[in-house]
Amino acid sequence: MREINVEDITRTVEKLCIESNYYLPQDVKKALEDAVDKEESPLAKDILEDILKNQEIARTKEVPICQDTGLAVIFLELGQEVRLVGGDLNSAIDEGVRRGYKNGYLRKSAVDDPFMVRKNTGDNTPAIIHTTIVPGDKIKLIIAPKGGGSENMSALCMLKPSDGEAGIKKCVIDAVDRAGSNPCPPIIVGVGIGGTIEKTTLIAKQALLREVGQHHPNPLVAKMEKELLEEINNLGIGPQGFGGRTTALAVNIETFPAHIASMPVAINIQCHVARHKEAII
Repeated sequence: MREINVEDITRTVEKLCIESNYYLPQDVKKALEDAVDKEESPLAKDILEDILKNQEIARTKEVPICQDTGLAVIFLELGQEVRLVGGDLNSAIDEGVRRGYKNGYLRKSAVDDPFMVRKNTGDNTPAIIHTTIVPGDKIKLIIAPKGGGSENMSALCMLKPSDGEAGIKKCVIDAVDRAGSNPCPPIIVGVGIGGTIEKTTLIAKQALLREVGQHHPNPLVAKMEKELLEEINNLGIGPQGFGGRTTALAVNIETFPAHIASMPVAINIQCHVARHKEAII
């Protein structure tokens, strides 16, 4: 049994909150650079180049890539041979978010009541925490700040199994088409298929963490990812909604076994900054 003090978790969360909001992942940067080369619209090409300039300014001056620094979504893998000491796990994560958003000068976007008073909590807590118990004596933390513009474009389709692949594709394409420019394209589209209503929405969000350009290991699912990406880019929405071939950089699908009577499909859209950062303790 390995002991880990929760203060180590707090310090790690603080660091990841700042870094995830300052630095664009390299896979996303490369996908944007590739999109510039492929884009046919001069305006769309200019917008993509501006996005790349923006991320470079954020990186060199250590400022947020986007003013919406999101709610702090945390994916925590806790080794079953770890014994936590020094305090409460969730409180330690919230303290890390609190420090990160204060010391990184990140916008606080959390309100304490979702539909009545809506008073800002002032420190971007509480975090959205997803905890999984895994083998081993380590802790893996992934922080994926999620902005409101892209999160608001999420969608859920409770399909019947008979709707098949065509029904899944229609659900995804319709969601992206309705979203239009709202999620700040070019986007990454996370798709969850299977499970239950809560499981499919969770794996749709987890799909956003996959490296851009890396396809699902199942060749049939990978084929659907490629076909959906092509159809989405044929919509003509383009960067920031000004038209062009680059509406999405990737479509990532994750699946889970489902009930014999169900085929839920969830879509979680991420804007072009696609922020996430991970660390292992």
